[in-house]
Amino acid sequence: MGTYIARRLMWTPVLLLIVSFITFALGQFGPGDPVQILMGQYSDPEVVERIRKQKGLDDPIAIQYTRYIGNVLQGDFGESFQYRGRQVSELLGKRLWVSAQLNLAGLIISVSLGITIGLFAALKQGTWWDSAAVSFTLIGQSLHIFLTAPVLLIIFALKLDILPTHGWEGFFSLNTILPAVVLGIPGIAIMTRLTRASTLDITGQDYIRTARAKGLPERIVRTRHILRNALIPVVTSLGFSLAGLASGSFIVELFFGIPGVGLLTIESLFARDYPIIMAVTLLGTTLFVLANLVVDLAYPYLDPRIRLRGNYVAR
Repeated sequence: MGTYIARRLMWTPVLLLIVSFITFALGQFGPGDPVQILMGQYSDPEVVERIRKQKGLDDPIAIQYTRYIGNVLQGDFGESFQYRGRQVSELLGKRLWVSAQLNLAGLIISVSLGITIGLFAALKQGTWWDSAAVSFTLIGQSLHIFLTAPVLLIIFALKLDILPTHGWEGFFSLNTILPAVVLGIPGIAIMTRLTRASTLDITGQDYIRTARAKGLPERIVRTRHILRNALIPVVTSLGFSLAGLASGSFIVELFFGIPGVGLLTIESLFARDYPIIMAVTLLGTTLFVLANLVVDLAYPYLDPRIRLRGNYVAR
């Protein structure tokens, strides 16, 4: 397993370099000049050119990219174009932590309810409980954030006045409940369907019938044999969710006035604030690679038949 982890980690810098160079090149050759956007429509061309030279934007792309990567290796993501005098790490630091907490709260709701409902529906296969559970989750998945967010705000904030409408005061504050529910509702259906389908497949296996034939308590059969093996596809989906913890949700953050990284990223895209765009891309790619590594390492613990061989997962 140590060799497998080492090989995966060795590929991480290569992948980051590829993604960062593509993003950097798109920023350089894409339409729009960040300095021109920053200075406005009626800016002095000489001033624009002087700022470009000060920021090194007139250098060849190879020199700019090499300089940027050298600074990143030292923990310097550069200075924001949009927010003058502010470092990117300073702008993203607190916002990333807020978005990570918000997405984690939504993920907890999706996973806990999705696995519970999916397991329940599978064990009640063919009954009206099964149909009701699946229908309920599919309805939740079909409802867009543009509908669920205003409805929840009207009911719980304006009518009942039991939850705040906006702001952020930490993970365990009342401000987290509504945005977390809005984020978690679509994921419940996904987790439910994955858990139900996987549980039904596992329930029909020979070793489940053998376990019951040996007289094992049904609680042991369901938790140790059925649920544990049924979680493998759920864990795979969970890895992608973990990778997006710090990406933020622009719509939810906008609706509830949460100072996360989602809104900042969208603003940076329109303002051509390449240092922020590059930093968010690198952080997102790193999280994605590490999350997939964690998922692969979790497979053997869920199913002992799975073994890590070389640079792939074998069963």
